[in-house]
Amino acid sequence: MLMLWYPKCSTCQKAKKWLEEKGLEVRLRDVKLENPSAEELRRWHAASGLPLKRFFNTSGLQYKALGLKDRLPGMDAEEQLALLASDGMLVKRPLLVGEGFVLTGFRPKEWEERLG
Repeated sequence: MLMLWYPKCSTCQKAKKWLEEKGLEVRLRDVKLENPSAEELRRWHAASGLPLKRFFNTSGLQYKALGLKDRLPGMDAEEQLALLASDGMLVKRPLLVGEGFVLTGFRPKEWEERLG
């Protein structure tokens, strides 16, 4: 599995600890240093079955500074993917990518159901 995270994020740290306690191996990728490409995001979005908005870090400073709450509804999917790929801090974290699934954010119940 791959987990996109931001090491200074307390939620990301909780998710990492949860995975370690479960004995699950995960490759960590700092979303700020190595943001995902539009192609990766396109694949993950398709695999997730989630609305693209769930891939945005809606509580982040960058999201608010860019006024994305009002701008996103008027953007098509390709514009949104390009925007996400332009700055890793816009991406919801942690983002867990595994065989046949993608989880955005850390919701222990959801992760438990998926990963047991």
